[in-house]
Amino acid sequence: MILARGLRKSFGDFEAVKGIDVDVRRGEAFGFLGPNGAGKSSTMRMVAAVSPVSGGELRILGMDPAVDGPSIRARVGVCPQEDTLDTELTVRDNLYVYGRYFGLPRKEVRSRVDELLEFVQLTEKSGSMVEDLSGGMKRRLTIARSLINRPDVLLLDEPTTGLDPQARHVVWDRLFRLKQQGVTLVLTTHYMDEAEQLCDRLVVMDKGVIVAEGSPLELIRAHSTREVAELRFGVGEHDAIAEKVSDLGDRVEVLPDRLLVYSEDGEEVIAKVHERGLQPAAVLVRRSTLEDVFLRLTGRTLVD
Repeated sequence: MILARGLRKSFGDFEAVKGIDVDVRRGEAFGFLGPNGAGKSSTMRMVAAVSPVSGGELRILGMDPAVDGPSIRARVGVCPQEDTLDTELTVRDNLYVYGRYFGLPRKEVRSRVDELLEFVQLTEKSGSMVEDLSGGMKRRLTIARSLINRPDVLLLDEPTTGLDPQARHVVWDRLFRLKQQGVTLVLTTHYMDEAEQLCDRLVVMDKGVIVAEGSPLELIRAHSTREVAELRFGVGEHDAIAEKVSDLGDRVEVLPDRLLVYSEDGEEVIAKVHERGLQPAAVLVRRSTLEDVFLRLTGRTLVD
């Protein structure tokens, strides 16, 4: 569905995307994970055929965006990071007007609007003004709008940013159903749990390059340990204590508010910490996540 080889994007002297290779298969959910400035959004804009390629090769649905931009955009749905809804129109009219932009007959657009309102659970709000909707409802409406042309590929830029946990889970459910229907999903996200929930495969980007690729489980197995022991001490103590526990795991990460000790047995780490007379204010043993992969690969958290 998407093929990139040596893909580059430059803005003057600044190179945002530095020669990446990407393959997205039909019907899968593919993620771009990375901190701000990693090149995710620049890549997505090239894939959406709205930003010209600076170098390398890019094919979307077998077509060249430099030549076949309109044909690509007709078969791609885009859910932008910010909701760009028409606040002076009703929920239904937002979908109807957008559908007419694609040149769809009025009768067909009305039918699709009804289907999509039901799909995103907004039928009862069809006559409401956009400004009266909650944040989660606006996000679902934006997703519905991106589906009006029944796209083969749906691009989602930070699909649940700013939503509360309940609203995020509703959006995840809708996206999972789309994948079951055969829609290819390509998303960027700051949320590790979102990537683990939605993505079959993903790439981790940092400073314009891909630093890792695979399924969430493959990345965790390759770049982290089975468990992580989190140790919280007093403010300013973590650097000194890290030296005292550095031999208890495969590696130790120092965060502003806690120490992370990576090992195959977190409980054993905790026991040895206490044996050494160290008294953390709080401890936690958990399984490794994509955040741990991030710390290993980029040395930063996702929100940096």
